[in-house]
Amino acid sequence: MTYFGFLLRFLVIPIAVLLVLTYRDRRQGRALPPALGSLSPWAALAVLIVIAVVYTAPWDNYLVATEVWGYDPALVTGITLGWVPLEEYVFFALQPVLAGLWLVFLARRVPLGPVTPRPRLRAVATGATGATWLASAIVLLSGWAPGTYLALQLVWALPPIGLQLAFGADILWSYRRLVVLGIGPATLYLSAMDTLAIHSGTWTINLDRSLGILLGGTLPLEEAVFFLLTNTLLSFGLVLALAREGTRRLPAPVLNRLVKRDREPFPSR
Repeated sequence: MTYFGFLLRFLVIPIAVLLVLTYRDRRQGRALPPALGSLSPWAALAVLIVIAVVYTAPWDNYLVATEVWGYDPALVTGITLGWVPLEEYVFFALQPVLAGLWLVFLARRVPLGPVTPRPRLRAVATGATGATWLASAIVLLSGWAPGTYLALQLVWALPPIGLQLAFGADILWSYRRLVVLGIGPATLYLSAMDTLAIHSGTWTINLDRSLGILLGGTLPLEEAVFFLLTNTLLSFGLVLALAREGTRRLPAPVLNRLVKRDREPFPSR
């Protein structure tokens, strides 16, 4: 299976289905709840796509350059940017679209309760994330080969997750049903599709840099962790961007530029 064939089957087609469902919701007057009405979901999703591509590209290039993972040259176009094929950059852009549309689809249906500000929860969640990052950095610096891939993932993903938790762990906890439903199915789906891609030889994982734990006999544990981390980043980011409570926490100059309103900083729906 070519890499573009993988993208078409498992990302483009589901995205098209979600776009049709989004259009149907709009025609039926089904809108996001007021609690998630601070920003346009399309604007928030566009920002997430840019961040995903810019933040992931250098890290992923490093993985390929150091042979943590690789791809079959016969199954890609041959166009590379750095060490990574063009298809991988397309994947960087498509996954946020898929995860974002899925979460917005759910947000129109999952009831949300009020947000209770919990500064202690934000502090504890951020501290636990920081401690995990430190442990991962120690493993990486130790040179223990089997822990390389997992440590690289955690060192890369946990800093932005920590920032999200410091900003709004209490918001995410208040909306935990939406967050879990956004992360869980997307992670399971992409992990299953990754299994098919590895089985067909579209890309390969260097088991010498992996713990060697294969889920279902094919999927390295680290691949499932990768999708868990990336979908967590995307779901956390989108919920915090849309949440009115999150918007209220922004500095006034940033808030004024975002909402573009003279007197009504939080647009109603």
